[in-house]
Amino acid sequence: MGILSWIVMGLIVGVLAKFIMPGKDPGGIIITILLGIGGAFVGGFIGSSLGLGPVTGFNIGSIVLATGGAILLLVVYRAIKKK
Repeated sequence: MGILSWIVMGLIVGVLAKFIMPGKDPGGIIITILLGIGGAFVGGFIGSSLGLGPVTGFNIGSIVLATGGAILLLVVYRAIKKK
């Protein structure tokens, strides 16, 4: 995937993660994109470790893995920001 694809997927996955876990979070669109891109990396790493496969592009499996990773990062982000 190219850099533009990662940014677009990061935006989609970040919005999905914030939709699944609504709440008041500091940060705007940039944090959402970074959360989604980071979630894709985390979800791909976890998926590869568990034998589910990596995040390879725009398909349902990759979006689910990336969204799961983004939700995990959102939980960590909220825990850090509360302190």
